[in-house]
Amino acid sequence: MSETTRPIAVVVLAAGKGTRMKSKLHKVLHPIGGRPMLEHLLASVAPLEPVHTVVVVGHGRDQIADVVGARAQTVVQEPQLGTGHAVQQAQAALGDFDGDVLVLYGDVPFVAQSTMRRMLDRLDDSDNPAAVVLAFRAADPGAYGRVISVDGKTILKMVEFKDASADERQVDLCNSGMMACRAADLFALLARVGNDNAAGEYYLPDIVKVAAHDGRKSTYIETHESEVRGINSRAELAAAERQWQDFRREEAMAEGASLTAPETVFFSWDTALGADVTIEPNVVFGPGVSVADGATIHAFCHLEGCEIGSGASVGPFARLRPGAKLHAGAKVGNFVEIKNAVLGEGAKANHLTYIGDAEVGAGANIGAGTITCNYDGYFKHRTVIGPGAFIGSNSALIAPVSIGADAIVAAGSAVSRDVAAGELRMVRAEQLVKPGWADRFHDAMKKKKAEARKG
Repeated sequence: MSETTRPIAVVVLAAGKGTRMKSKLHKVLHPIGGRPMLEHLLASVAPLEPVHTVVVVGHGRDQIADVVGARAQTVVQEPQLGTGHAVQQAQAALGDFDGDVLVLYGDVPFVAQSTMRRMLDRLDDSDNPAAVVLAFRAADPGAYGRVISVDGKTILKMVEFKDASADERQVDLCNSGMMACRAADLFALLARVGNDNAAGEYYLPDIVKVAAHDGRKSTYIETHESEVRGINSRAELAAAERQWQDFRREEAMAEGASLTAPETVFFSWDTALGADVTIEPNVVFGPGVSVADGATIHAFCHLEGCEIGSGASVGPFARLRPGAKLHAGAKVGNFVEIKNAVLGEGAKANHLTYIGDAEVGAGANIGAGTITCNYDGYFKHRTVIGPGAFIGSNSALIAPVSIGADAIVAAGSAVSRDVAAGELRMVRAEQLVKPGWADRFHDAMKKKKAEARKG
């Protein structure tokens, strides 16, 4: 089988109401790994370089149009009269397109690009099938439509579960609903599909029956059930998340990352990990995180929109928010939060610290309890800490403020003016000493308490 060079169009069916999801958000926009399931599918489609990508919408059409933007054209199916009727709504959008059409489902996001390619290659084989159906063996066939074949290659018939006989329901070869067909064949066959069935709908799989009536055969390829499992409810969405996370964890370890307790680590769709990265238990990656070679993410950290340099260390119990950037060897310790801030090479913020809207120079040391006071109630302001600077514990740096290279801010200081390089800044009230005062206070209070008890 050689790879086809014919032009390709993709039609994605997403007109269902998704009532079982019980959500104002369209079903196909619910996220898996932080990315809408429809986006997962479109990302797999993209390497095929389709001439047209058409998403058939109904309920929630504006939501889908906003997400796909210029990457796909949306067409409306109203009313919803079945999958065959849905595909027909894409005909005008395809215009005079004369290539191969791939029909997919927006709520079946895990179909691999390689599987799509196999379908198209099979369609363009020399035996010229009318259609190629994507089939799978179901552990529990349940209400899936069945693919009936006597030779293991050619489709004798396809039947929806509700229309299947008792014998046909015993077959475990199931129809995913997805198929490949030449544009000219697809719409000519659909025009002849009727709705004489239990639901009174126009079924896309019925084009196989119409083609057979003309003496033309259709065929199928098989894939694993996990690749074609649809998502129709919150429980199925959670199962899909588990499936995707398991795959991503295995992929991360295969590519050279160490996961101490893989089942407790949660990735986002775009998490990028270098070689020899170590990830301890209970770490959550939001979107937009990259981790360079040799970095360590300790237990119970949450990272989003940040960049971790080589050999850097994060956590345990740290939070890195969007815009955080740690250069090589930087260290963020327990109960530290970094937001829109850069830590230079070898810089440290080891304990109980908030660094927001800041730039920390190489080798600087931020003491426990330090806060960059970046918000005045109306605007955000930046703090700049020079290389080699030392910020004593429990200090407040009131932005906008600059701390020079190698400067020292004494513990407990509230700094509101710039500190020059090499300078010591101590901002504390003068200590008041009263010898014996505490002893006299304790004696007086004990006496008072004793008198109260007598009364």
